[in-house]
Amino acid sequence: MTEEDEVTLGRFEKYIYLWIALCGVVGLLLGKLFPRIVHGVNAITVSGVSIPIAVLMFFLMYPAMAKVRLEEVSHAVRNIGPTIMTLIANWIIAPPLMVLLAWLFLDNPDFRAGTILLGISPCTGMVLFWIAFARGNVTQGVVITAINAVSTLLLYAPFAAFYLGVGGVPVPFSLVAVSVALFVGLPLLAGQVSKRLLIRRKGEQWFTDRYMPVMSDLATGSLLGMLVLLFSSEGQKILEYPLTVALIALPVFLHFVIMVAGTHLTAWLLRYRYEDAAMAALIGSSTQFEVAIGTAMVVFGLGSGAALATVVGPLIEVPVMVTATKLLRKTHPYFSQK
Repeated sequence: MTEEDEVTLGRFEKYIYLWIALCGVVGLLLGKLFPRIVHGVNAITVSGVSIPIAVLMFFLMYPAMAKVRLEEVSHAVRNIGPTIMTLIANWIIAPPLMVLLAWLFLDNPDFRAGTILLGISPCTGMVLFWIAFARGNVTQGVVITAINAVSTLLLYAPFAAFYLGVGGVPVPFSLVAVSVALFVGLPLLAGQVSKRLLIRRKGEQWFTDRYMPVMSDLATGSLLGMLVLLFSSEGQKILEYPLTVALIALPVFLHFVIMVAGTHLTAWLLRYRYEDAAMAALIGSSTQFEVAIGTAMVVFGLGSGAALATVVGPLIEVPVMVTATKLLRKTHPYFSQK
């Protein structure tokens, strides 16, 4: 990728700290001034699932799932090394590492559960932007995130049930499976079906240039709306227990750092191209915090310690990923140019 092709931050990503701060302020004010309304919104549930969160999560996940090219999974065979390494990082190394860090730094079982849910949810959406910003192999990244989307449907529920049990919080398999189906399966199905129908009727250019930007804006609004809802429910706890939030952030931060550094170094030792190394490091370390948050709310409740812990995830991940992409690009000269 040339200097002219460098990916720049959009308005939302560039001012992400400002948006989060504004959402925090709005959420805190709503929770403080209108507690009954906030409680009433949180009480809109079906079988333990928050309907407002489910709707917001659907529109948040939909654009990423619509962009996934499931038909390209077979292309990963041509570049199998980085694919295997990334999947190992996501499903074999990341989960037990987060369990270890959670046990080392957190005494509260709900907090441990929330951080573990983050550690076992490989990213399938926003990570593609970070790969592009780091000048990594976006095409291979799309293939791997497609594999992650499918494998999450199969693995997240049993992994969550197993590792939460190890973390001291046994959870029914079926309950976690419902959250995965809602927050991954439904958007994935809707995204793929709608993409094929719309391209057939309107053409691929209309879908890419007209439809998806609108959906992406809607996803941004959904994320901000979810942050407002989360802060309205959890913000008071953040203000009352700032040291607790900082303690939760510590294992999450260390998990990102260890996974980025470890995966990138492994790729360098294996003499991968920089593009593949950066892609693997970012996918191997980032999390699908939307799924973790949704699962925590379904399993433990909106006002639980587990939900609070998962909310800390995106607050830490965004600045860490911005920093990581810049640092990774500085390592480009040290990698093989084959």
